[in-house]
Amino acid sequence: MKLSVIVPVLNEATGVPELCAHLMPYARQGVEVLLVDGGSEDGTAELVECLGFRLIRSPRGRALQMNSGAATASGDVLLFLHADTRLPSGVLERLHSRVAKVHDWGRFDVRIEGRPAMLKLVAWLMNWRSRLTGIATGDQAMFMTRAAFDAVGGFPSQPLMEDIEMSSRLCRLARPLCLADRVVTSGRRWEQHGLWRTIFLMWRLRWAYWRGVPASQLAKAYR
Repeated sequence: MKLSVIVPVLNEATGVPELCAHLMPYARQGVEVLLVDGGSEDGTAELVECLGFRLIRSPRGRALQMNSGAATASGDVLLFLHADTRLPSGVLERLHSRVAKVHDWGRFDVRIEGRPAMLKLVAWLMNWRSRLTGIATGDQAMFMTRAAFDAVGGFPSQPLMEDIEMSSRLCRLARPLCLADRVVTSGRRWEQHGLWRTIFLMWRLRWAYWRGVPASQLAKAYR
């Protein structure tokens, strides 16, 4: 099994050196690492190339960038990683042992890093909800076989909730593999915009999306 890690980036120059340092051991183990820039204006793309990683330029938009990365990737398994999320140790071994079927897909449990103690509860609820519903979020480092990705036509071209929609489509193929190994993601959005305000906003947007409100309309509220 060959693994491709695809990371959409946009104006991440401050965090790119640490991100690349985190990904370097995987690259040395033969993992294909692709960073997909959506038109950064802070030198992110140039910095990625300077650090020796493969860069793909794409139209802006997380779904578009992830699809661009997948179109270039050569792996049998595709793992989509947010720029502020870090993988747990033993990822290769875990995926090798668990991803065995043509339409296998899944995600990791998540831990949110930040000052508010409530972030532990937020992460627990995210993991619990994901196990219950089969819906994964991008913060949980979604992975899938190439066959599963192709079978659902890749990520939907929408500005928000692309991970929710992708999960729904993949659930029609198979239930997700919910791995207890925890990725660590940044709690900066919760800290910058307020913990309860962010929680309320995300639940309100999910409820509206479930009711059929277009993702393009919801994206305006998210910003």
